[in-house]
Amino acid sequence: MATTATPPTEPGEVPTAPVPPVEAEERQATHPVDRPVFWISAVVILAVIGFGAVFPERFETGSTAALNWVIVNFAWLFIIAGNIFVVLAVYIAVSRYGNIKLAANAGEEPEFGTLPWISMMFAAGMGIGLMFYGVAEPLAHYFDAPPPLELDPASPFFGDELTEGALVYSFFHWGLHPWAIYAVAGLALGYSTFRKQRGNNLSDAFAPLTAGRRWGPLTGKAIDLLAVFATVFGTAASLGLGALQVAVGLDIVVGVPEPTRLELIVIVALTAAFVASAFSGVHRGVKWLSTTNVVLALLLIVFVFFAGPTLFILDAWPSAIGGYLTDLVGISSATGAFGGADWMGTWTIFYWAWWLSWAPFVGTFIARISRGRTIRQFIVGVLLIPSAASTLWFAILGGTALWQQNHGEDFSGAVAMGEEYSLFALLESLPLYSLLSGLSMVLVAIYFVTGADSASLVLGSLSSHGSLAPKKPLVVFWGATIGAVAAVLLLSGGLQGLKNATIVVALPFVIVMLLLCVSLMKELTRDPAAHPLRHQLRHKGFRDAIRKLVGEEVESRTAAPNRWGRSRLRFGVGGKRSGTEE
Repeated sequence: MATTATPPTEPGEVPTAPVPPVEAEERQATHPVDRPVFWISAVVILAVIGFGAVFPERFETGSTAALNWVIVNFAWLFIIAGNIFVVLAVYIAVSRYGNIKLAANAGEEPEFGTLPWISMMFAAGMGIGLMFYGVAEPLAHYFDAPPPLELDPASPFFGDELTEGALVYSFFHWGLHPWAIYAVAGLALGYSTFRKQRGNNLSDAFAPLTAGRRWGPLTGKAIDLLAVFATVFGTAASLGLGALQVAVGLDIVVGVPEPTRLELIVIVALTAAFVASAFSGVHRGVKWLSTTNVVLALLLIVFVFFAGPTLFILDAWPSAIGGYLTDLVGISSATGAFGGADWMGTWTIFYWAWWLSWAPFVGTFIARISRGRTIRQFIVGVLLIPSAASTLWFAILGGTALWQQNHGEDFSGAVAMGEEYSLFALLESLPLYSLLSGLSMVLVAIYFVTGADSASLVLGSLSSHGSLAPKKPLVVFWGATIGAVAAVLLLSGGLQGLKNATIVVALPFVIVMLLLCVSLMKELTRDPAAHPLRHQLRHKGFRDAIRKLVGEEVESRTAAPNRWGRSRLRFGVGGKRSGTEE
C-alpha cells in the first residue's frame, strides 16, 4: 500500500507513522465485529420489530404512553441541553481551541474538497426533513400559531406577524440548534479519531472520563449500545417520512392506489438502493449521490424562487432571520410550563429529540469526512453554512406557500390531510407541476438513499470497534434493519409513531451528549496546540533557562568559603560532583 510522507508535527506532538491515503477506502483495515454491542443491539431491535409487526396497536399504545411521560417530565432537559450545545459550539469556535487541527499532523490536508464536504454533510444531516417540512411546517404554524408568539388577532398587522412568526419558528427548529448538536458530536468524534488516533466509536471520545477506571469498558459498551439504538430509530423515523412523501407523490401524480402497501414497496425499493450504494463507500456512492442531490435541490428552489413571489422572498428572508436572532433567547428557553405544552411536544421537543437521535450517526459521518480541517473550519462549516441554507430553503418554499395563502390560495385542506401533502399542494399551484413533482420525488428518494447508506456505514462502524471500513455483510444487515424499523413504525402509528419512537429513544442519549461535552472540553484544555507558547516554554525554553540559571548559581558559589573554612562543592546539572574539598 502506498503511503504519504509524514508531515511536520505541531509543537509537542509525537511524529506518527505514515498515514495511508484515505481515498483507498476499500484497502483500509477492517476490525472484527464487536460482539457484545452487535448481538445485544441486534436482538433488542429485532425484538422491537417483531413485536411491532405482530401487535401494532399495542406498540402504538405503549409508545404513546412513553412519549407522554417523557414530555411531561423531561421537556426542560431537552430545551436546556439544546442551548448548551449552541453556546459550547460558538465558544470553541472563537476560542484558541479553534486552531487545533483534526489530524495527528499539522501538515495534513482536508480529505474532501469544500463542495463535496458540504454536500455530504447537508444530505446526511437533514435532506429528507427539509423536503418533508419545507412547506408543511410554515403552513402548520400559520394555521396553528406557536403559543410563545403571543399574537393579537385584533391587530391590523396580525397576518404579517403570523407569517413572519411561522418563518421564525421554522428557522428556529432547523437553524443553529440542530447543527450545534451535530457539531459537538462530530467534533468530539473527529478529535478522538483523527487527533488522538483512537477508534471511531462514540465511546472512544469518552476516554478522558472512562480510561483507566474499572467501570470504563462496561460504560463504553453501554454508550455504543445507546448510540446504535438512537441511530437506528432516528434514521428510521427520517426514512419513514421520506417513504410517506414518495408514496403520496406517486398517488397524487401517477394515481397509484393503496398508500399503505405503496409505502412498504417504497421502503423495500429504497432500502435495496441504499444498501447497494453503501457497498461503493464514501468516496464513490455517498459522495456523488450527495453532490447530485445538492444540484437537484438548487434547481428546485431556484425555479420556485423565480416562479413564486420573488420580491416577497427577498424581503421575508432577511426580515425573518432578524426576528429569529432577536428572539432567539426567548424562543429557545420556552418549555411550555406557562402554556403550549402540547404544541412544544409536537414540534420543539420532537425536533430536539430527533436531532439528538441523529447525533451519533451524523456526528460520526461528518467527523469521518472532516479529517484534516481545523476545529474552527469544522464548526463554522457545520454550524453556519447548513443553517443559512436551511433558512433560505424555508424562506423560498415556505415563504411562497405563505404568500399564496395570503393571496387567494387555500392550503388548509392539504395541511389537514397531513404534512406529506403540503409540498405537492404548493407545486400544483406553480407551472410545470408534473416535472417539479417528479423532481421532488427523485430528491426525496436520493436523500433517502444517502441518509440511509451513511447510517448503515456508521452502524457498521459502531458495531465493529470503530472501523472506518466496516465489513460489507454488517453494512447490509444494518441497512435492512433500518428499513424494517421504518416499516414497523409506519404500520403501527404512521407519522405519529415515527415521532413517538424518536423522542423516547433520544431521552437517555441527552445525558450521553452532555457528558460528551465534558469529555471534549477536558481534552481540549490539555491539547498542546491550544497553548503553543506555554508548551514551548515548558518543554524547551524553560528547561534551558533553568539549566543556565542553576549552572551559574552553583558556579558563583564555588569560590565562596563556608563558615568552616571549606569551599562549597560544585555540582553540574547532571548531579555529578565536580568540586574538591580544600
